[in-house]
Formats: sequence, structure tokens, C-alpha cells
Amino acid sequence: MDTLLILAIATIAIVLIFEYTNGFHDAANIIATVIASRAMTPVQAVLLVAFFEFLGPLLGGTAVANTIGKFITLDDLDRTLALIIVLCGLSGAIAWNLITWWFGIPSSSSHALVGGLAGVVMVAAGGDHVAWGFGDLLHGELNGVAKVIVALILSPIIGFWVGFVLHRVMLGLLRGARPSINRDLRHLQFVTSAGLAFSHGANDAQKSMGILTLVLLLGGFIPTFEVPFWVMLTCSFAITLGILSGGWQIVRTLGFSIYKIRPLHALDSQMTAASVIFSSSMFGAPVSTTHVVASSIMGIGASERPKAVRWGKAFEIVATWIITIPGAALMSICCYLLVNFFV
Repeated sequence: MDTLLILAIATIAIVLIFEYTNGFHDAANIIATVIASRAMTPVQAVLLVAFFEFLGPLLGGTAVANTIGKFITLDDLDRTLALIIVLCGLSGAIAWNLITWWFGIPSSSSHALVGGLAGVVMVAAGGDHVAWGFGDLLHGELNGVAKVIVALILSPIIGFWVGFVLHRVMLGLLRGARPSINRDLRHLQFVTSAGLAFSHGANDAQKSMGILTLVLLLGGFIPTFEVPFWVMLTCSFAITLGILSGGWQIVRTLGFSIYKIRPLHALDSQMTAASVIFSSSMFGAPVSTTHVVASSIMGIGASERPKAVRWGKAFEIVATWIITIPGAALMSICCYLLVNFFV
């Protein structure tokens, strides 16, 4: 079998493994508030989320895939080297996902993917092979890495303030309501958690769709950058399997360690996160579900009882956000150096 074909198959397998780890890493972000508010059992939550997660990549378009698949340019390199670079970048992102999952740290798979790919491309091919887009940013245009970073920075800020305002509005609307309203709020979470799962699939699965399409293009298997339907379907299956596996360590961090979650908090968090993530998908902006969910919980807690928010845990999460890109970049660079040493 041709070496290039073997390498392409291996890289595609790594893409799907990344998508799987993305699924079980981010499953906790979606189901944490549902479980913490006792709206569903863990089994109910995972099954509901998995179904709508599967639909997200199939119905959510390809705008995010186009953004992710085009922020590195490797078409002028030898095809074998280009595929090795992508493989090492993905391996670094997977390693970071596994490390943070093991320690129950809700880090960003999106940050890990961007850091892993950008890091290894800079070392193996040079910084000119990364579409930074910062020059375009000065002219009001969002492209390349700048678009990714702006989306990853702004989305948690927007999530915080949308959660803050929405919770204030909901408290006003429900002022004087009887405690039995909690039952209705729990039932409504079947709808909001489904919406959050769909929006997550529509955004996160597209990242792997973009990379997988890039691999096919670099390998010469497709003529132009267009996401095939089988790529959408395969990535849908991979992220759904990851969701079914669940990242239970992170549930405790998001559901119990930032703020005491009750039914109204959970409902508001899910509505906030779903609206922010889905809106970002429509603009082709890859965002972190981890960031948006965590920041929405912080905003909701701050709007009700700021002193009750465990800001220490929140700062730990923020610190993890900051180190994820360089951490994943270091992992991918080490992977590339190992490959060069043994090959």
C-alpha cells in the first residue's frame, strides 16, 4: 500500500479519535447543569444529548469547518510532510484533552486544536504557513487565527453577560411563584439541553470536519476544499460516541464547584450557552462550549449572589484557558520531534 495512503488513513483515524475525545470531554459541559439541578438522571441526560448532538453536524452547515480547515496553509509542502504535521498537531490536542480530562479540568478542545496545529506548523513549516489574520483585523476583517482567537475570547464574555441579564429577567418574571414551579423548570430543561446539544454538535463537530477535509485535500483525494457528506456523518458518529462515554470528572467541577445550581440556574445556563454557541456557528466562529457554559454559570451566580460564586474555582478554570493553547502546542511539537527522531 502506498505510503501516502497509509499516512492519510492514520491521520483520518487520529482526527476521529480527537473528535471522540472532544465528545467525552465536552459531554460534561452539556449535562453538568441538568444533573446538578436533578432535572434528569445521568443516563437520561446522556441519551437525550447524544441524539441531538448527532443531528448538529448534519444540519448545522459547514461555516466553522471552513474557518478551521483554512487557518493553516500546507498545500505548498510535500504531501507526506503536510500529513505528518496535521497528525502531530492532532496528537498534541488529544494528549491535552486526555490530561485535562484525567484531572477533571474543563479546558477547551477548540483551544487545544488551534494550539496543537499552530505550534507544530510553526516548527515544521514556519510561521508564514499559519493564516494569522491579525493584519486583516486592523481593517475590521476576521480571518484565520485572529477569527478563532477573537471568537474564543469574546464568547465567554458574552456568555457571562447574557447569563447575568437573562437570570435577572427570569427572576423578575418568576417573582412570587410557588416552589412547585421548579417541576416545570426541570421539564423545560429537556428542551433547552437538547438545544445546547444540537448547537454544540453544530459547532464542535465542524472543527474535525474541517481538519478531515483538509487531510483529504492535502492527500490529493479531493480537488477542492468542500466537506463531503460522509465526513459530516463520520464526525457525527465519532462525537456522539464520545458523548455517550461522558466526562464525569468534569461534571463535578462545572455542576457543583462554581455555584450551587438549582432548576432556574440550569435552565438559564442552557438557554444562554445554546444561543451563544449556535449564533457563533452561523457566523463560522469556532467557540468553546466549556468556556461558554462555565461563564454563563458565573454570570448567573453573579446576578443573584456574587459572594456565593466560588471565584477561586472560576479563576482556576480561567488559568487553564490561558495555558491550553501553549500547552497543546508544546505537546504537538514534542510529537513532531519524536516522529523525526524515529523516522
